[in-house]
Amino acid sequence: MTEPITAAQSAGLDELLARTADPQVAELVEAFAGPLFDEMPAGSESGARTSRLIVTILSDPAEEARSWTGPDEDTVRERYLAAFARALPGLAPQELLFRMRGIFAVTAVDRVEVYHRPSPACPTVAAGEEARRWAITFLTAAMSAPPTQARR
Repeated sequence: MTEPITAAQSAGLDELLARTADPQVAELVEAFAGPLFDEMPAGSESGARTSRLIVTILSDPAEEARSWTGPDEDTVRERYLAAFARALPGLAPQELLFRMRGIFAVTAVDRVEVYHRPSPACPTVAAGEEARRWAITFLTAAMSAPPTQARR
């Protein structure tokens, strides 16, 4: 169910790294989050199912569910973590992983919400692209935020 997303994320990172060894945060977010929108289009039942699966994996209290991924997903995640770590050297690995999970969460919740609450304001093809751009802008800002300072 998530294989097309993983394949597109991997291909996107391959393309970026073929152009430059150090892609910018916005390029990495686009390559990582873009396939989530592309493979889970607004109004699509299969997209909504995939979105619900992602939300379940992220939110299930059972460690087995939260840590479940296949080897391809693990490889892609590790490659993106390394690329984001180079682009955001001040972030602790734990905070970087938290932010990457946020990319999945924001996108999956949006796709489920759009599917379950159709209205005239819900995305059409053009609005779907608009929502994708909004998400990429938002997620780039979130990923680029300064490291969180420890409480004193």
